[in-house]
Amino acid sequence: MTELTSLIAALGSPTIKVRRDAAARLGRSGNPSAVMPLVLALGDAHPAVRREVAQALGRLDDDRAVPGLIAALADKDPGVRAGAIVALGRLKDRRAVLPLTGCLADKDDRIRAGAAEVLGRLGDHRAVGALTGAAADPFETVREAAARAIDRIRKKG
Repeated sequence: MTELTSLIAALGSPTIKVRRDAAARLGRSGNPSAVMPLVLALGDAHPAVRREVAQALGRLDDDRAVPGLIAALADKDPGVRAGAIVALGRLKDRRAVLPLTGCLADKDDRIRAGAAEVLGRLGDHRAVGALTGAAADPFETVREAAARAIDRIRKKG
């Protein structure tokens, strides 16, 4: 059994720490064969595992992870949502633009600010309307992130 096979099998362990550690190691492996097992692990019962899986998928830089990460934007755990936002920012896939604009209405201000930052990096004009609304957010960090994102998008032309 190869190390990759062992790590993928460990994603099914009954122990949370084993699953979380396997996800982290798979993310560091750089092996594209780890993508789909990790996408499936986004459905893990424990939020700590799902958070690690989202981060691992961002490290693997494979666009096959995008649909699963977009689905993770709706996770009940804000840490999972934040991890998915960061991973989508690393992947720079335009399919994430509209789902990320939905995150600008999240109840957690850190999620709203993170989504605004990533939208600015993606530079897609479809986000400007939602970012303009976020520029009036009650939290300063969100307002600032939205303003920076709008500025960045407009500079891209």
